[in-house]
This record gives sequence, C-alpha cells and structure tokens, in this order.
Amino acid sequence: MSIQEQYHRWHSPSIGRDFEMLVFGHAGQPVILFPTSKGSFYQNKDQGLIEAAQWFLENGLVKIYCPDSIDADSWYNKSVAPSVRAYNHTCYDRLIKDEIVPWARHETGYSKMAAAGCSFGGYHAVNFSFRHPGLTSYCFSMSGAFDVRQFLEGYYDDNVYYNNPVDFIPGANDPELWNMGIVLGTAEHDLCLEDNKRLSGILAAKEISHWLDIRPNATHDWPVWREMFPHYLSRMVSV
Repeated sequence: MSIQEQYHRWHSPSIGRDFEMLVFGHAGQPVILFPTSKGSFYQNKDQGLIEAAQWFLENGLVKIYCPDSIDADSWYNKSVAPSVRAYNHTCYDRLIKDEIVPWARHETGYSKMAAAGCSFGGYHAVNFSFRHPGLTSYCFSMSGAFDVRQFLEGYYDDNVYYNNPVDFIPGANDPELWNMGIVLGTAEHDLCLEDNKRLSGILAAKEISHWLDIRPNATHDWPVWREMFPHYLSRMVSV
C-alpha cells in the first residue's frame, strides 16, 4: 500500500503570507512533525522520517502533518531586531495552534495532537507541547535544544520567556502537563545531550513523568532519528 500524500498551500493570517505543508496518511492520531533549523515542509520526507513511519501510516494509526518552518524569519534572522525575531516565532506558534490544530482535529476526529521533531524541530515540538498541553497528547523530541536565548544577543521580553522552555516550564502548572506522554530522545555523542539532561531535570523537579532516552554509540544525525521516530510512535498507538 502506498502512503497517501497531500500538499497544501494557503494564505496564513497568523504570519501574513502564504504557507506550505505536506500531510501523510489517511487516518489515525494526528502528529505534527516539525523540520530542523530553517528546514522545509518536505525535509522530513526527504530525510526518510516518513518512510520510517510507513507501517503506522499504511495501517491508519497516525496521520502526519509536516508544516514549513519560519526559522529564517524568526530566531535565525539576524537582519531584524531580537524583539522582532521573538515576535515572529509567536506568530508561528499561533499558526500551528489556530490553523493546523483545528485542521488536524477536523480530519482525524482526535482532539489532541502529538508533536515531534528532530534537532531544532525538537525545540519546536517541546515549545508547542508545553505551551499548549491541553492540545498535546504526546511530545517526541529527538536531539532537541531548548534555550533560544543563544539567538538574541541578551535581549529578553515576554515573547522570549513564553517561547523558551527552560524558562517557562518551571513555573507552568496546567494539570494537562502531567497527562502528556513525553520522550526526550538524545544520543551518547549528541551535541544536544546536555540540553536534554537539563530539561529532564526540570521535568523531574516538577514530577512530570517522561523518558530521557539516551542512545548509546550514536550522534546528532538522521540515522538515529529514523530509529527513534517509529519507536516513539509505537508508544502512542494500540495495535
């Protein structure tokens, strides 16, 4: 069986311009799968992550939504002020919450999503999940890093705080935080290993159940993420 694939392009009111997304599968629990730093909506397909989830897609267990990124307009945009970078990401968060989540709910019949991503996509997955735990059933971060202050030359405001997981999670108290299935995937030789240990410590201090999955003899790259992704999907589906 071939995997159903749909391409969508629309004018997003959240960011004020056209936006693109690929959707894979015909039924199942919705998964929003973010790209890596400045990655495109087709990156996760090109890098084999969709193929790694083939069995789940063919059997109607998950439906995967692959949105574009706007990292080049937000955190990585050195041509604008840090305040604008942070604001632009807030607009992106609004796009996911107000445009893609309702779309996925309508198509799948599920009220909550899983959020997943590799590298900086792991940041996006964690940031969205913990900002909106009432919308998120599972959070699968693969080699994520979670402190955006590195992009802001010392600038700080509410848009930074509420998009910086290591800052806002310690004070977050939504009861839904304790209902999420959370996996922080990393690797023994991952350049983001310490970031994941740090976030795991923050979650442990709040007694939020999670799995810090450290893969031995592995590094920060697609081969380990292609192994992680179907493993993590298997934790959220009943077969």
